Amino acid sequence: MPAERLLPTQEAEDLIALVKEIARDELKPHAADAEENEKFPRDAFRLLGRSGLLGLPYPEEFGGGEQPYEVYLQALEEVASAWMTVAVGLSVHVMSCYGLATFGTREQQDRWLPEMLEGELLGGYALSEVQAGSDPAAMSTRAIRKGSEYVVNGTKAWITHAGAADFYTLMARTSPDAGRGISCFLAPGETQGLTAATPERKMGLTGSITAQLQFEDVRFGTDRLIGKEGDGLKIALSALDSGRLGIAACAVGLAQAALDEAVAYAKTRTQFGRPIIEFQGLEFLLADMAAAVESARATYISAARRRDKGLPFRQQASIAKLIATDAAMKVTTDAVQVLGGAGYTRDFPVERYMREAKVLQIFEGTNQIQRLVIGRGLR
Repeated sequence: MPAERLLPTQEAEDLIALVKEIARDELKPHAADAEENEKFPRDAFRLLGRSGLLGLPYPEEFGGGEQPYEVYLQALEEVASAWMTVAVGLSVHVMSCYGLATFGTREQQDRWLPEMLEGELLGGYALSEVQAGSDPAAMSTRAIRKGSEYVVNGTKAWITHAGAADFYTLMARTSPDAGRGISCFLAPGETQGLTAATPERKMGLTGSITAQLQFEDVRFGTDRLIGKEGDGLKIALSALDSGRLGIAACAVGLAQAALDEAVAYAKTRTQFGRPIIEFQGLEFLLADMAAAVESARATYISAARRRDKGLPFRQQASIAKLIATDAAMKVTTDAVQVLGGAGYTRDFPVERYMREAKVLQIFEGTNQIQRLVIGRGLR
């Protein structure tokens, strides 16, 4: 990773130093085995919770770290450079807390938010459906109010932590009025009628659970409605703006890890009597990789600073997500090329990095959707 970061405070520098230590000593040594054997790293999330890292961008009064997004994202990048599954899970958890933290009543926040931020609980974000991915307004999962309860029926798809999460930020339809008929709920993770399907068999992030969530007459109190009925799509899109910055930071961490591996290999691998890093063709390839990583990092940090200042950042978040995830795909692919035949084997992590990079261009809004968002911002 870079020797220096331009962090705003000494507290932020100390925090990043702590995250680097945890990533190096507690996460990275276990990543390859867990991904190879598809083991969900629940203990890693407990460690992050005990270390105060599950609620970094949220207020201290509720158990958060009260760090600006600029700092939280750089901490997330450090986690991603060590273990992508854990970083994506951290980003999803932070996004799952967003609805309550931003749109919940003070009573709801006092009741639930501290436990969500302080350590043991892990969140999931239940928005997508099989026929409602890029078009969330097309969702069909319904929440019908019956007295003091809502009754939920439907199926959510591609849910990170499905079946393992302690709570879900759930978007469900409360009226047939297209996008204005969707509402947001804080759904408990264990409740009668809520089940997770068999996890998806994925190309990468194999340590992370991704599955459908099935709601069959799931009941919970009306006090779990976040905001007003009909506010769900607004809350979801607002959460995704911040979530896309999280994925951008994850992408940069992954790309940095791939670059580090490629440089280390190129310094030690010799051909024709000298290290291959001294050959201009390879040196230029590594230079382009380094430029892509630095450019992507600057893009997400710039967007985060706009968010921290309360400025509009939706377009900048989409730009950061687009730039960073495309960079991660290219840099990880090039890292495999630098290692040659060795890079194509599982003896080196770059083949895993390449597989993990692909999904970054897909979730939290495909990169084609990011181009739509960016384009609309130009009109």
